[in-house]
Amino acid sequence: MTKSGNIGKQRIGAAAGILAPILAFTCILTAIASHPGFSWANNALSDLGIIPGITGPLFNFGIYASGLLAFSFAIFGLLSYIGKKWVGKIGVALFGAATIALIAIGIFNESYSGTHFAVSVAFFVLMPISMFMVTCAFLISRQGPMAIFTLLIGIASALPWVSLFAFHYVQGVAIPEFISGVAISAWTIMLSYKILKKIGN
Repeated sequence: MTKSGNIGKQRIGAAAGILAPILAFTCILTAIASHPGFSWANNALSDLGIIPGITGPLFNFGIYASGLLAFSFAIFGLLSYIGKKWVGKIGVALFGAATIALIAIGIFNESYSGTHFAVSVAFFVLMPISMFMVTCAFLISRQGPMAIFTLLIGIASALPWVSLFAFHYVQGVAIPEFISGVAISAWTIMLSYKILKKIGN
C-alpha cells in the first residue's frame, strides 16, 4: 500500500474514533430524554432498547452504529498506531473484539436475553483488559504519558463495576455502564486526535 493510502486509512480510523462516542452518547441521551420512566439508579441503559416508539430504535441504532465506527477506529487507526509489536496487536485485537460485542449489544437487545447478557458482559470485560494491554504497548514504545493515561482509563472503566459488586451502590447498572463508556470514549477521542496530529506532521 502507498504511503498516501495508508495515511488515508489512518484518517478514516481517527475520524471514526471521534465520531463513535459522539454518535453513541447523542443517541443514548436522546433516548433517555424520550422515556421519562428511565431511572439512573434502577435501570440498565439497555432497558431503553426495548421501549416502543422512537426510544428503542434510536438507542439500538446508536449502539451498533457507534460499534461499527469504533471497529473502524481499531482496524484503521489503533492498529497502525500501536500494532507494530505483539503486545500492541493483542491490545488492538481485544479492543476490536469489544467493539464487535458493542455491535451485538445493539443488534441483540434485551428481547434476546441470554445473548444480550453475554455480549454486554464481553464488552465491559474486554474494554478494561484491552486498555491494560495497550498500556504495555505504550510502555514498550516509551510513550510514558500515554501509558499512564491509558492505565488510568482502564482503571476508570473497571472501577465502577468492581465498586458495584463490592458495595451495591445502586440497584441498576446504568451508572457504571455510563461511567465506563465515558472513560473509554475520552481515551478513543484523545488517541484519535494524536493519530491525526501524527499524520498531519
